[in-house]
Amino acid sequence: MKSQAEVEKCEYHSEHAVVQPNKSALIKRLNRIEGQARGIAKMVEEDRYCVDVLTQIAAIQSAIDALAMQLLESHTNGCVRSAIKSGDGDAAVDELMNLVRRFAR
Repeated sequence: MKSQAEVEKCEYHSEHAVVQPNKSALIKRLNRIEGQARGIAKMVEEDRYCVDVLTQIAAIQSAIDALAMQLLESHTNGCVRSAIKSGDGDAAVDELMNLVRRFAR
């Protein structure tokens, strides 16, 4: 079994495994999003009004964005900060900026 320090290395860890400090909250959010997606599928099956379906899709997008921001914050405060302290900051900041660009679209 790997130690917490070995697992938190992200880019520098061969398997990119990270122990999330707030895993249960993340799972709870993901389960809620999954439930919302099932609800939208049911709405489509029931031929519900398009505006209502689109409203629910917007809610899922918002929930996913919030989840992504939470993970990005965790990555920045954990992995990136650790890489900077260990002298590997340039690669970690480059990786972080690529992530930010991906979500800024």
